[in-house]
Amino acid sequence: MSIVDPRSGAPLTAPQEPSSPSRDTAPSDEQLIVDVDRNNIQQLLELSMQVPVLLDCWAPWCQPCKALMPILEKLAREYRGTFILAKLNIEDNQEIAAQLGVRSVPDVKLISQGGLVDHFQGALPEKEVREWLGRYFPAPGDAPASPEEQAAEALAQGDAATARALYEQLVQQNPDHAPYQVELARALVAESRSEEALALLDNLPPEERDAAPARGVRASIEFRKEAPGNDELAALAGRDDSEARYKRALRQVADGDYEGGLEGLLEVMRRDRGYGDDAARKTLLRVFDALGADHPLTVTYRRRLFTLLY
Repeated sequence: MSIVDPRSGAPLTAPQEPSSPSRDTAPSDEQLIVDVDRNNIQQLLELSMQVPVLLDCWAPWCQPCKALMPILEKLAREYRGTFILAKLNIEDNQEIAAQLGVRSVPDVKLISQGGLVDHFQGALPEKEVREWLGRYFPAPGDAPASPEEQAAEALAQGDAATARALYEQLVQQNPDHAPYQVELARALVAESRSEEALALLDNLPPEERDAAPARGVRASIEFRKEAPGNDELAALAGRDDSEARYKRALRQVADGDYEGGLEGLLEVMRRDRGYGDDAARKTLLRVFDALGADHPLTVTYRRRLFTLLY
């Protein structure tokens, strides 16, 4: 993994060597994050014998690089010296980039013991970068929740506005990452902004637009249109007939409580299979399609539906 001058064959060395951060005190940014060029690349590779180096190969003209770099810097601070983040501007260091085999940027390489351990290309979202790092390093014990986790928790707690704001920020940082756009659409639906959500879904690439997550959001919009409102639900309170059970289950599905809704629809089938021209079974199948064939709830309730039918 030694980098050499292609003209002389001599190692690219420098008088100063980056120092590894001390574990006893909080390391400074200068210890955790370093810029790399021909003057210190060799020392950095030698340092990788003591502490792993995460080498971020980037270029000034690369927009994805600008989205990824703050994430890497944030994680370097969070991991507090578990690895050193080294940043290589390939425009200013083309010979080094060529010897490292960099063909497109961003290209992030994990170097340990002087050798390449793994790498990834492209501006991965923070959640995926964390998962990638998790293959090699234990997560910091006091690691804050990722933006994805914060957004999902906010949505689960009914704070759709906070979830939407977080997903809007993630979409802005990662405009080509379709799952963020799907989750933003989900938050918009929770804010009763279904038309905006549909417009967002319609602009996705076909393979993402027709995939299970996007179908699930579309289905939630359709179920919301069909489901009873608060006033109607209040009028159904205390009723235990098939209509009341079916509409309550439909409301649960519309609100994202798929398990509760599926359970309610199965109960309608057990009690009154013919209700609404087999409406409960047909709605179950629509929910399965929205969730996707591999979703755990689909697998479980499809099996239970089969048992009930046969």
